[in-house]
Amino acid sequence: MNLSLTDEELAFRDEMRTFFTTQIPEEIRTRYANGDALGRDAMIESHRILNAHGLAVPHWPVEWGGKDWTPIQHHIWLDELQLASVPEPLAFNANMVGPVIAAFGSQEQKEKFLPPTANLDIWWCQGFSEPEAGSDLASLKTRAVRDGDSYVINGQKTWTTLGQYADWIFCLVRTDPDAPKRQAGISFVLVDMATPGVTVRPIKLIDGGYEVNEVFFEDVRIPAENLVGEENQGWSYAKFLLGNERIGVTRLGFTKVRLAQARERAAQIDVDGGTLLDDPLFAARLAELENEILALELTQLRVVASSADGKPNPASSLLKLRGSELQQEALELLTDVAGQDSLPFSAGADIASPVWAQRTAPTYLNYRKVSIYSGSSEVQRTIIASSILGL
Repeated sequence: MNLSLTDEELAFRDEMRTFFTTQIPEEIRTRYANGDALGRDAMIESHRILNAHGLAVPHWPVEWGGKDWTPIQHHIWLDELQLASVPEPLAFNANMVGPVIAAFGSQEQKEKFLPPTANLDIWWCQGFSEPEAGSDLASLKTRAVRDGDSYVINGQKTWTTLGQYADWIFCLVRTDPDAPKRQAGISFVLVDMATPGVTVRPIKLIDGGYEVNEVFFEDVRIPAENLVGEENQGWSYAKFLLGNERIGVTRLGFTKVRLAQARERAAQIDVDGGTLLDDPLFAARLAELENEILALELTQLRVVASSADGKPNPASSLLKLRGSELQQEALELLTDVAGQDSLPFSAGADIASPVWAQRTAPTYLNYRKVSIYSGSSEVQRTIIASSILGL
């Protein structure tokens, strides 16, 4: 197949590149590229600029803000967005609950939720994982009992990313505890975080940050109209959601930016009359990572080009697996370039260690997560073994 872009695709790429580098505030892009925590306001500002120009949810149905693009155009959009260090549209809105509501929600739910979800007027978070139901999600225990025109929810969710900012949470809950299979009897519901009985508690992570939470439900009463689709069909909707969540999870643009940062910083470090770039071991490591990125990029383009029929491609598991590993390897390289200057945490500009170096270790530690979310590396290897290798 021909992996080169057509003239029309090149023009589209230049259009995206120009927009991302001129319309999204440079201060936001610089902070994001440097690994700074953006906070709620900056993330909303960036997301709304994208949405105002139809670039926040291009993979949604056209009637709800999507674009009638080719798979290659979708790939170019995301790649250029990442290369420009533009914060990606909030995944919980753009890639998770939005597509589920668009596909399975009632017309009333679509009209109520989709426009504010696309514009980040509603900030969503995900209520799937539980203390004893993480990778084994089907064993979740949070119950929702029908009571007239309401459901009453009791239980706990954990690892709820950015729940401290969220207005609403979409949850998997057990509505039929007697179902013959664990995957059955689960429903997909929408909960206003301001509902009495909802409690959010922070979890401090190894990088020192506060990104995830525990969410408790104690006799939380929600309208029955907040059920998405059919009762006890939530597992099917969750699988659909996870397929959308993996959109762009390879994040090659992100990895390229971090690798370029490592090269730039290494060129500024003196080593035996030259720079770190002249060190043969470092140069070999850098070249190997560059080649791995190129190989994965070509693989991704082949997958994208073959996905015009809209059917899931099991090769996406390979992209997710290797993409996660390359993100981690690029951040490890950048941390090694920083060396001992990576050790201070949030010490600021008043010490000898530069701020960029201080950020490398926390970012490296935070990104251990990428080989777990959207399906752990072990899960991806199982899919590759069964669906691609036929083992």
